[in-house]
Amino acid sequence: MDKLKHVFTTVRSNSPILYSIVMIHFIMAAGCIIGLLVDDRMLMGVNVWIKPLKFCISGGIYILTFGYLITLYPFSKRKTNIINNIVSWTLLIEIGIIVVQGARGVQSHYNQSSLLDGLLFAAMGILIAINVLVMVFFVIETIRLKLKTSRAVQIAILMGWIIIIGGSWVGGQMIGQMAHNVGVPDGGAGLPLVNWSTIAGDLRVAHFFGLHGLQVIPLFAVWVSTKWKTPTRNQLIVVTIFGLLYAGWIAFTFYQARQGMPFITM
Repeated sequence: MDKLKHVFTTVRSNSPILYSIVMIHFIMAAGCIIGLLVDDRMLMGVNVWIKPLKFCISGGIYILTFGYLITLYPFSKRKTNIINNIVSWTLLIEIGIIVVQGARGVQSHYNQSSLLDGLLFAAMGILIAINVLVMVFFVIETIRLKLKTSRAVQIAILMGWIIIIGGSWVGGQMIGQMAHNVGVPDGGAGLPLVNWSTIAGDLRVAHFFGLHGLQVIPLFAVWVSTKWKTPTRNQLIVVTIFGLLYAGWIAFTFYQARQGMPFITM
């Protein structure tokens, strides 16, 4: 809990605007939970508030992670503020669109049933593309610069950026086929909350694990560097192996989905 408190405190002191946008995401998530309790409308087999809830939580976690990680880079205050504003505002708009579409009871993704829906979907694609470019920028900067952390954690952050780009690429695959299921139309039987298909392949599985590699791998590296008193070389080897295994897991879930196989059968 102390480490989590440190993250929130660091982000709030270094970028109050970004921190406020993180809080807005969590407030929207709370609103979605209320929506689940009072609104029984369904869309493609699930409550209309499920998808906005997932994106609000995931978006808030990503922006918080980003806001903390950028403090480890030797950027000027001006450069940091510009990047923070680009990431936090674009994602707030994108996830705001998802919430609005959920409140309307219509799909946010792959929806071209009207001019408005098509324009909103296109806008979401542009906003995500901007963030992917920022991710590529951070891959370059993480290779080029010495971060204010241990070498093992820096390698983990680098792998996290690379993997999240891979997860975004999987998202692009879904856009390319205008669906997330493989083998059946979207909207069939799925796992609770995440709604990953239990009867066919679902690209959202690999997308999910890819997007959260930026938290999983660095957290593992922090744990290794603080709990395992061993030479830096050993820490680097263990963190690298873990990152490769995590990437391999994502590749497996992507292959599984492409073969039309469900992640879990129920």
